[in-house]
Amino acid sequence: MASHSRNDISTGFQDEFKSFATDAIHVGQEPEQWKSMAVVPPISLSTTFKQYGPGNHAGFEYSRSGNPTRNCLERAVAALDGAEHCIALASGLAATLTITHLLKSGDGIVCMNDVYGGTNRYFRRIAGEMGLDISFADCTKPEVLKAALKANTKLLWIETPTNPTMKVVDIKACAEIAHEHNKDIVVVVDNTFMSAFFQRPLALGADICMYSATKYMNGHSDVVMGLVSVNREDLFERLKFLQNALGAVPSPFDCYLCNRGLKTLHLRMRQHFRNALAAATFLEADPRVDRVIFPGLPSHPQHELMKRQATGCPGMITFYIKGKLENATTFLSSLKLFALAESLGGYESLAEHPAIMTHASVPEEERIVLGISDTLIRLSVGLEDEQDIIDDLDQALSAAHPKKK
Repeated sequence: MASHSRNDISTGFQDEFKSFATDAIHVGQEPEQWKSMAVVPPISLSTTFKQYGPGNHAGFEYSRSGNPTRNCLERAVAALDGAEHCIALASGLAATLTITHLLKSGDGIVCMNDVYGGTNRYFRRIAGEMGLDISFADCTKPEVLKAALKANTKLLWIETPTNPTMKVVDIKACAEIAHEHNKDIVVVVDNTFMSAFFQRPLALGADICMYSATKYMNGHSDVVMGLVSVNREDLFERLKFLQNALGAVPSPFDCYLCNRGLKTLHLRMRQHFRNALAAATFLEADPRVDRVIFPGLPSHPQHELMKRQATGCPGMITFYIKGKLENATTFLSSLKLFALAESLGGYESLAEHPAIMTHASVPEEERIVLGISDTLIRLSVGLEDEQDIIDDLDQALSAAHPKKK
């Protein structure tokens, strides 16, 4: 049973996934798989493996094709996603690249219009120039999604909550719309912001759940990695082939680190939620802030949807500071506990300016439509003490607006 203190912030959200912590700690980690009976899976750095005879091996031939340390991670992540299979890639964008290689020239991709800048850049400037038909649509509106689907659409790419404006997309509704249009459309959900602890897209009708594991899944800002989870055997076989054929695989050491990060994922995400809710509540009440976008607040337009499809909220907050660009830059430059840096999902608090930093590659006219303005600030609220987080935000707001409080 969940503790009373957890229920205080999670009222109305879905129940936590059964045995999540137990699976994170034990699945894929069995000591019996090693002759040494090591409780912690060893790091297998070998690039090649001795065979008993030509073509007769012990399950591993070459480390790009398969690695014991990577297998431990992939098995654990599959369990946490409620999936049959998982493959690990060298980065989140390597995961995006590998998934996109399921398609051929002339096939269409419909992508949520508000996504990570690297995803937008890859689809627009690389995949689109290689013969794929790329279009962007606001998937929070069913009628817009329906109109965007074409005869050649083979893949629907959803990100929820979106980066950076924190829109929440109804995964189940979008999957049903896509599969009704064409049962062979592959529905992909970028679950990076949520982690496996807060959301399971496969259970909501998605065909693929992917992550930049660099963020919450690893959680320590010391690994760059991607993860892809599936239930369908046909998708797994094709993705496993592409993992080997394209070769964008992570190192065994990074797999070890990410596997270790999973062991505290449940603890970290609960605290991220608690700290972010406190920070968002503070910001929303502050007169120096124009608007706060955090799905855990009742003021968020899709707050009820968030509660229907998730067990909680991550530490991501977007807000508009009052004033102009200079107020935003002064705020960011004045932070002391928060580091001014890209990325998110680590134990440390980070802040950034999407229009200048993470989403600079998105064309300016699109940023305007999406609301990525000069006064938009994105926070990744970490695991520091709650009051210290709020105090840092308060003093930085005072620096940006010295006369307003």
